[in-house]
Amino acid sequence: MKAKKFLAVSTVMVMSTLGLAACGGDDNPGGGGSTNANGDVEMTFWHNSTTGPGKEYWDKMVADFEAANEGVTIKVQSIQNEDMDGKLQTALNSGDAPDIFMARGGGKLADIVEAGQVLDLTEHVTAEAKEAVGGTVGAFSIDGKIYGVPTSVLPGGIYYSKDLFEQAGIEGTPTTFAELNDAVDKLKAIDVAPFALGGKAAWPAAHWYYFFALRTCSQEVMDTLPQTKDFSDPCWQQAATELNNFAQTEPFNEGFLTTEAQGSAGSSAGMLANHLAGMELMGAWNPGVIADLTPDKKPLEDLGWFPFPAVEGGAGDPTAMMGGVDGYSCSANAPAEACGAFLSFVLSKENQEAYAEAFVTLPANQESQGVITDPALQDVLAAYNDAAYVTVWLDTLLGQNVGNALNGGVVEMLAGSGTPEGVITSVNDALAKE
Repeated sequence: MKAKKFLAVSTVMVMSTLGLAACGGDDNPGGGGSTNANGDVEMTFWHNSTTGPGKEYWDKMVADFEAANEGVTIKVQSIQNEDMDGKLQTALNSGDAPDIFMARGGGKLADIVEAGQVLDLTEHVTAEAKEAVGGTVGAFSIDGKIYGVPTSVLPGGIYYSKDLFEQAGIEGTPTTFAELNDAVDKLKAIDVAPFALGGKAAWPAAHWYYFFALRTCSQEVMDTLPQTKDFSDPCWQQAATELNNFAQTEPFNEGFLTTEAQGSAGSSAGMLANHLAGMELMGAWNPGVIADLTPDKKPLEDLGWFPFPAVEGGAGDPTAMMGGVDGYSCSANAPAEACGAFLSFVLSKENQEAYAEAFVTLPANQESQGVITDPALQDVLAAYNDAAYVTVWLDTLLGQNVGNALNGGVVEMLAGSGTPEGVITSVNDALAKE
């Protein structure tokens, strides 16, 4: 699909009891949730919030939905974010998938749609829910059919410590790589890692390549990539070379290739949370992750944000943004009416406001964005709304196999065992196998 803004005008969703006790067995052709002779429905639900306000939010959503819908039971399992994709793919392939599961759209979603593993929700998500998220639902739509709903929009950029910038004598925020390189030098001078990078999971390191590509490649190249899967334009190679050259300046924390991205004080998010690093390139979930890793478990007061800087000679628009849309889908064998009703329930204005507050992030329902008070997220939202265009993470767009090959090629280059040319070769080799 053509890259587009994910945010659109939405309306207030009216919450109501959904009356699902009469769901029939035809909604569950085999596997997945169960519907007994009395019409009671049981579903399983996987999400990636293992602790804190995020886990509490989902526990409350499930409890509230069950209370409003007699006869419906939802069994919840929280899974560590880094483990989610692998466990979910295994469950889908084995025919034992959860009824409701976290999804990110793009090529990854297209792969499981093609495999017949995900439910067509077009007729099962309410009109109010669709209107509430507007164009954002396009991230979960294929050939005019809806296979999931968005819960948050997650554009990427650079988070930084205002206090450390002040200590290092960095004025303003970098808009070019010359200015960014100057900031790197100044942070090193005060014995602070300029950038925290949790490269163990591969994707945080690969995000660096994605953003270099966004700044070096034209919008036309980025827009046509989902259809063409063509990496012959010189901009793709240029992006890898630019990243490799930047990495040679040693801007990342020591041991970045074995550092976790989140979950502990020693992770890249934890380094920023505890002022051990000046910056981190990450998506809009980061303020919430960082807040859970500060000493007082509260949002980092000096956290700021700025867009990825312009690359000299690049054809990309400096206001263009890249990011993800987190959301949820239903497995092919889930009770369709009940599953669609739960996802519609989550998208109400009130529940999306609670989502934004629990996760310290941007909700998909635009009417819910008034609760955003975090200064960094307010800056993200302003840049997002002013962006020339927005596209999704490259690994999401390209699908599981090609996306993983791209991420692996980037990590090999940063580890010194690969080359900029090898990044493109990795992608093309994976494409040839599809």
